[in-house]
Amino acid sequence: MAVCFPDTQGDAPRIAIHLSRVGVTGVKKLLRLERGEKRPIILIPTFDAFVDLPSNQKGIHMSRSPEAISEVVDEVVSNSTIGVESICANIVKRMLEKHEYAARVEVNMTSDFMFTRESPVTNKESQEMAKLIANAVGIRDENGEITIRKSIGAEVVGMTVCPCAQESVREADRVKLLEFLDEETCAKVLDTVTFASHNQRGVGTILIEVPEHQNVEGEKIIEIIESSMSSPVCGLLKRPDENATVMNAHKNPVFVEDCVRNMVEKIIEEYSDLPDDTLITFRQVNHESIHRHNAFAEKVSTLGSLKEELNWEE
Repeated sequence: MAVCFPDTQGDAPRIAIHLSRVGVTGVKKLLRLERGEKRPIILIPTFDAFVDLPSNQKGIHMSRSPEAISEVVDEVVSNSTIGVESICANIVKRMLEKHEYAARVEVNMTSDFMFTRESPVTNKESQEMAKLIANAVGIRDENGEITIRKSIGAEVVGMTVCPCAQESVREADRVKLLEFLDEETCAKVLDTVTFASHNQRGVGTILIEVPEHQNVEGEKIIEIIESSMSSPVCGLLKRPDENATVMNAHKNPVFVEDCVRNMVEKIIEEYSDLPDDTLITFRQVNHESIHRHNAFAEKVSTLGSLKEELNWEE
């Protein structure tokens, strides 16, 4: 005779308070995603999964959340062209089925993402790493109707050069040069040389909603973030590559604010066909080299609002 274990999660709690998020964090899985003629993407993502808990219920059925993650990931084996944001959305749907008392479900995913890069001069190939981000949120209304919103994004490391410090160095050198050069010759020298500045390791992030039946590639987001800073970075650089990276970066100095604004412009150019209510988060953190603090900038807005701010015309 099978033992019938009690369902203590369904008991009434001593303190009747609704909880916003209850769930599991740090669930790791292995994913292989096919990309047509491109090489497949191998990921080891980490999932966090949460549901809200009604005030009249003691606890959630905790095992159902990792169970939903495992079921959906196993199904990806037979449908491996799916995007990571859709995987999160499918987990949300499965969790809403399993947690019938939940009105809100949230699934977040992060994973290291490997891509290759050639150094700028010697064309040495190296493996580079970015962080792939995806999430989905499902809301069940009073009538049982379900709305799901999903997003994909990336976090990428790059290099930034401070424009303010560079202008200070340029002005100090101009004053010194004028001690033995005339104005015209001095101007030619200033236009020829590249001036020093302090650098930062920048970390750029974009998270963009993906409407049903539309596609946003994580690789394209990585490209946009990198190109919004002074320079990409590379794990393998010979001396000519180091020189080219430093020189190119100092020819393209940007503030932390510039990075975010560059990302906004490039996203609008690339994804102007997305709906106006598409929510996008842009974030840049620059790890300062001459300060103990970091510099931060962020923009959270819908695509339609961004277009209005920039007076964007299709």
